[in-house]
Amino acid sequence: MPGPTRRHRRAVALTIPALAGLLAGLVAVLTTPTAASAAALTVAQAISSQNGASGQVTGYIVGEPTAAGTVRFSGFTGDTALAIADSAATTSTGSMLYVQITSAYRSSFGLLGNPSLIGRQLTVTGTLTPYFTPHAGLKSPTAMTLGTASTGSPTPTVTTGSYYANAAGKTGASLKSALHTITSTGVTRLSYDAVWNALKVTDQDPSNASNVRLFYSNISRSKTLNGGDSGNWNREHVWAQSHGGFGTGAGPGTDLHHLRPEDVAVNALRGNLDFDNGGSAASGASGNYYDSDSWEPRAAIKGDVARMLFYMAVRYSGDDGFADLELNNVTGNGSVPYMGRLSTLKAWHNADPPDATEKARNQTIYASYQRNRNPFIDHPEWVASIWG
Repeated sequence: MPGPTRRHRRAVALTIPALAGLLAGLVAVLTTPTAASAAALTVAQAISSQNGASGQVTGYIVGEPTAAGTVRFSGFTGDTALAIADSAATTSTGSMLYVQITSAYRSSFGLLGNPSLIGRQLTVTGTLTPYFTPHAGLKSPTAMTLGTASTGSPTPTVTTGSYYANAAGKTGASLKSALHTITSTGVTRLSYDAVWNALKVTDQDPSNASNVRLFYSNISRSKTLNGGDSGNWNREHVWAQSHGGFGTGAGPGTDLHHLRPEDVAVNALRGNLDFDNGGSAASGASGNYYDSDSWEPRAAIKGDVARMLFYMAVRYSGDDGFADLELNNVTGNGSVPYMGRLSTLKAWHNADPPDATEKARNQTIYASYQRNRNPFIDHPEWVASIWG
């Protein structure tokens, strides 16, 4: 009788290479990140992911946060935080992520020391947690890297509809009156000393953060060379102080919308001249001309000059202790509160419309200093409505 059948189990032997391959595949499965975790978050995604986890975010540097609802777009005061957004033109703080800058990164990423970073793309890794509670933020960064994308010095896209709401539908004298009220309400007035530092921001040379760009002469000069000596730059009043006798007290004498840095000698040469075409070449200011009663600025800033004067004529109407400033169609106005020549200024305004630099300066004055705007930069068409 045959014995019991014996069933044999066949052992499956794995070779060393096969085992190594299996382990490698397992490790890959466990360590390979998902596509979602590998990709950097947008700022909007980071704002909605304030869970205390680590995250990588990419956005554009737009300013320096100083409180939960306050961001400086220029005139930076510190190196400990910056704000990023999905668009370099963002001005709403609710669409910004506040990023802490720890000591390891301040020399490279602090905006006080590196104001030219505005508009640059930044990728930062850190803890997604509120900054200036309850504002969305990223703290304790472990990596901060500038991207190749840059907007240079962006012109913010500013929604000014609410600012000019009371001017809607108005024309002529009614529009001028409405703009006077708008530009005179809630304004912060600077001291004449404060103007020095403000001009170092509003007129910073975009190619050299250590310099200002002089207005008439278009020369780049060190910010530290401000004063009254030869070779210095000082504070040029485009609406000459003597045309109304307003001096340098807080008001028209310190209004950044018509104050520009200029070489001391060129400033003196312009003096209190009105504006018109023609004359002899101005020494030290190529492209500028002058005669006994008028000054012609270089072509690139003719519209800028005109819009400064239009602004002054609506901002100061004699109801705040200063003279009622007005434009007329003559030159040689002397000490009366008038500036001319109006017909020339209108032609300059039309030939040289507002550019990105002028718009950015207007926004900086509004956001960081005076809290008012030049309406004729935002709405060039209002010049014809008021002055024909």
